[in-house]
Amino acid sequence: MPAATIEIDVHKPALDQPVKLHNRWHPAIPPLLEITPGSDCRLQCLDFTGGQIDRTDDPADVDGLKFESVHPLTGPIAVKGARPGDLLVVDILSLGSLESWGFSMVFPGQLRTGLLYDEFPDAAKSVWEIAGDVATSKHIPRVRLKAHMHPGLIGCAPDEKLLGEWNRREAELARRGPNQLSALPPEPMGALLGELPKAEWDHVAAEASRTTAHRENGGNADIKEFGVGARLYFPVRVDGGKLSAGDLHFSMGDGEITAAVEMAGWIDVGVDVIKDGMNRYGIETPLFNPSPKSPSTSGYLTFQGLSIDDDGSQRLFDATLSFRQACRAAISYLGRFGYTREQAYMLLACAPVESRISCVCNRPNACCTVAIPKDIFDFDIDPSAANINQEAVGRGAEH
Repeated sequence: MPAATIEIDVHKPALDQPVKLHNRWHPAIPPLLEITPGSDCRLQCLDFTGGQIDRTDDPADVDGLKFESVHPLTGPIAVKGARPGDLLVVDILSLGSLESWGFSMVFPGQLRTGLLYDEFPDAAKSVWEIAGDVATSKHIPRVRLKAHMHPGLIGCAPDEKLLGEWNRREAELARRGPNQLSALPPEPMGALLGELPKAEWDHVAAEASRTTAHRENGGNADIKEFGVGARLYFPVRVDGGKLSAGDLHFSMGDGEITAAVEMAGWIDVGVDVIKDGMNRYGIETPLFNPSPKSPSTSGYLTFQGLSIDDDGSQRLFDATLSFRQACRAAISYLGRFGYTREQAYMLLACAPVESRISCVCNRPNACCTVAIPKDIFDFDIDPSAANINQEAVGRGAEH
């Protein structure tokens, strides 16, 4: 176990932790500790809701989720000698769960969160029981998920210039489409700002960026290849880099179309510094070497999407629409085995599905694919299987 450890209490909400967490990005948030290049540390992390979800069948806690308070991060960690213009090298050494359960959800429609939020207005929840490296859920029966843990959210602090650019361009997006999906603006309500002095709180809370997005500093990328053995390179824009992490996942599919198998857990990271790395390699955004430990599977059943809207209108190379259509096809297909739409939707986020932009060459359609690992099920999901028209799951699993 690394000598440097930041510990939390999973039985307490984010606001009452023994260490002060943060759920906003701002250069003024002070580091919790400093470590030297070439060393490592362990960060214990709350789940992405900060403990708002309980281990029950009732999705009322999801329906009442305080979204302005999500993604509490552990950190920042300062790396001695790291200066603006350097690259911070972060190795993912190990991860684990702090509890024997996790959860996934369908966000309530009013939050407008999740790929198909407009088709799933009601909150839903699946609780996953974790035993060693396997998770199962009575809410999505006849499925076993092997551990493929990774941080959904990890990154460094922005400087004042970059923070200002985020707020400028995201406010402009909101002005262009006030009735459309948009970025989440700074919001003092629910803000956690670590050990920031109280005298600075109002000013910082008014301009600090929410941690819900992926940006030039890293952030909420939700990349399942950030597992053990991955090496991440982050541009350093403030002294020390100020690395933070959270939003740990037990298992997740590409795209995280709704919530993954979320968990409270710990992550061990090793750090180093490449001096003047941003300039030497022309790097402005993070890059990474993926984890060599890919989910093992005996094969996939893969669904294709096209960029054709629900009203039959053709879109040109609309990859997001194509991805939505591929997910819809998978959800509809899983329904043939008795899974509800909500169960299938959550399963596509929880299982290690492989998603691809398979082709954007041939006009007018983009082709996106969603591949479901077949061996997570305890029955054959191929169309050639004898049980294709049987109620393999049964409606009794609804919640």
